[in-house]
Amino acid sequence: MPAFLPRRQPSRRGSMADVPQDLLVQIKELERIFTIDQKKLKEITDHFVKELTKGLTVEGGSIPMNPTWVMGYPDGYETGTFLAIDMGGTNLRVCEIILPEEKGEFEIIQSKYRMPEELKTGNAEELWEYIADCLQQFIEYHHELEELEKVENIPLGFTFSFPCSQDYIDNGILQRWTKGFDIAGVEGQDVVPQFEAALARRNLPVKLNALINDTTGTLIASAYTDDTMRIGCIFGTGCNAAYMENCGSVPKLAHHNLPPDMPIAINCEYGAFDNEHFILPRTPYDIIVDNDSPRPGQQAFEKMISGLYLGELFRLALVDIHENKNCSVFQNQDTSKLKRAYSLDASFLSLVEEDPFENLSETGELIHRVLGITATKPELELCRRLAELIGTRAARLSACGVAAICKKKNIQSCHVGADGSVFNKYPHFKARGAQALREILDWPRGKPDPVNILAAEDGSGVGAALIAALTLKRVQEGNFVGIRNTEGMV
Repeated sequence: MPAFLPRRQPSRRGSMADVPQDLLVQIKELERIFTIDQKKLKEITDHFVKELTKGLTVEGGSIPMNPTWVMGYPDGYETGTFLAIDMGGTNLRVCEIILPEEKGEFEIIQSKYRMPEELKTGNAEELWEYIADCLQQFIEYHHELEELEKVENIPLGFTFSFPCSQDYIDNGILQRWTKGFDIAGVEGQDVVPQFEAALARRNLPVKLNALINDTTGTLIASAYTDDTMRIGCIFGTGCNAAYMENCGSVPKLAHHNLPPDMPIAINCEYGAFDNEHFILPRTPYDIIVDNDSPRPGQQAFEKMISGLYLGELFRLALVDIHENKNCSVFQNQDTSKLKRAYSLDASFLSLVEEDPFENLSETGELIHRVLGITATKPELELCRRLAELIGTRAARLSACGVAAICKKKNIQSCHVGADGSVFNKYPHFKARGAQALREILDWPRGKPDPVNILAAEDGSGVGAALIAALTLKRVQEGNFVGIRNTEGMV
């Protein structure tokens, strides 16, 4: 009986043997500008550490490093019933979370309500009335009226995923609207009294204990079920991280005279890293994305790694190659759809990278369906390689932020809780990020990675409820640091 050798796995990239020389030159140039080697990763990370530290000073820096007034991790034994509101972009989510006596366990009931488009450009009162109305519907649907009459001051955590400055955990001054919102009368204002007024008009038995950011919620929710969690991250439409700092290492909190070893969660907002363009190796396409964005010169790091921009970088590169006189790509094809800004998103790149066929037939069908272009096999090879390069660069850069926090805090071993559409759905993102961490932190080969990035718990729901629980617990212990209104909590 003949012996068969193990079949070699086909290369997912396909063969470059049939790619013309002019296209190969273009691919080599793309590889040159999008590849970030180990040396550069380390340089970026070292600069990142300095910028994180600068953000904690009174003078500040590009990275805001916002204190959240979450003063420590959960111990896993928090108990009680809590409400959470998650106000993101498309939907409003209302949750009831029950924390039982079993360590690290929780039960959740939740409902989603679509945010009406007209509300996003309406006025403040309409917004808060709508959110309060959804909360009232949720409470009345899940609880009998007689039951509600016996209850007062159900603790609420509110995940408000817009940039806010906070002097207390139960306040938040909106710095600016994002995600297509532009509601008059809210920017520059504390959102908590506006929302509380809408609750009061309905006489709802609810007490807002904490206004939080989804990244801080991710850190706390993940730490509740895994006591080795030290960092929470979001890699999705945007990018961000939160971690626990010592108050003594935060000079801009010195006037509060807090114990130097008291922990406080810092919401980094590090999508703004390197707004000065000092260290990140930007390509011509990154520069166009930045210049054409609503806020040029801001969120430099985010524009290189977040899901919102990956498809546009891919599109810009293809348009550039198509218009290059030294190369023939998409000849005699209608490229009008390709030339429309932001016509491609990160999910397009994901599908290109997921194509399992040697002839890249699924990529060809995708390009024809979305762009109306019939691509040749060499053109499909170009698209595949470009998607790999952009996706790999995003994952490798994302590791720099995690590595910088580990270096700053001298974390030798921990789990990192990560959430967001790019982390959860983009092919190979986790493996590529893990490889970059190994290169930056010089871990020995053949041993388990001491820092692991894992899927996070529900930060904007369970995390918000847990932070409300931690705030209530602090008040009951007589620790009122960073809490403005303790009425109804004792």
